[in-house]
Amino acid sequence: MSSTFFTWLRSPAAREYFFSTHFWGPVANWGLPLAALADLKKDEEVISGTMTTALGCYSTVFMRFAWRVQPRNYLLFACHMTNATAQSIQGARFVNYWHNGGREQKLGLAEKMEEGAVEVGGKVTEAVTAAREEAKKVADEK
Repeated sequence: MSSTFFTWLRSPAAREYFFSTHFWGPVANWGLPLAALADLKKDEEVISGTMTTALGCYSTVFMRFAWRVQPRNYLLFACHMTNATAQSIQGARFVNYWHNGGREQKLGLAEKMEEGAVEVGGKVTEAVTAAREEAKKVADEK
């Protein structure tokens, strides 16, 4: 089997493949899934939900393209399959962190909120409360 591969490697067909976009396009494209795999170790705070969604959709579309083009580009397909999988994991991490209580657990606010010991709010919440109070004063004066 290895002798067949090495025979093919020395053939003009191999040179034609290695000097084509069917090879170099996917090789250059592997930067996306490698970066996505490296990002799996990063904090959930820095995950962009919109970018994760866009990259997941992009990889899904181009996975289909790699499968439908003739001859099939298995290297491109594997690249986009890896990226789509990594983006799906990132998307799940994003949803868990921002929408399913992961942030509160990480910051230790979940237990304090249940006890009623901490009021969750920031500058925006304070500004909204102050604006409501001011509007109530103006309405009471009339």
